[in-house]
Amino acid sequence: MEATSKAPDGVVGDREIVITRNIAAPRERVWKAFTTAEALAHWWGPNGFTISTTSFDFREGGEWVFIMHGPDGRDYPNWIRFTRIDEPSRMDHDHGGDGDRVIFRAVITLEEVDGKTRVTLHSTFETKEQRDLVVKEYGAVEGGQQTLARLDEYLNS
Repeated sequence: MEATSKAPDGVVGDREIVITRNIAAPRERVWKAFTTAEALAHWWGPNGFTISTTSFDFREGGEWVFIMHGPDGRDYPNWIRFTRIDEPSRMDHDHGGDGDRVIFRAVITLEEVDGKTRVTLHSTFETKEQRDLVVKEYGAVEGGQQTLARLDEYLNS
């Protein structure tokens, strides 16, 4: 129990990251922001990042291929393969990139709560070491929090 209390916010168990934010927008608007490349280009990624989409096929079995451009000029190739889509509440995908050092499974849920939408990003890694790598090397927890803050800002600007 004591080891869990020392884990950074968002780090759960030994292979997971869970990030949640209440977005001040109806669930249908939040869903649309996740389901088109045009909308994702406005908010996906941590502060200072932009993205370029190579292909986007939002359906079960479809794939989103994109590059995240870091503020330091470094490019991070990414791909997402959609494995389950339950409109407008859930989308599951496998996520990899940057040489596929780490591939993880992600579940995004959208829940209506008091006129807002609770967005939960739940990522599960094959090993604790992979999870720890993305937390330390890529700042995955802070990056996920910033990404959801950018989504909130995008939907409310």
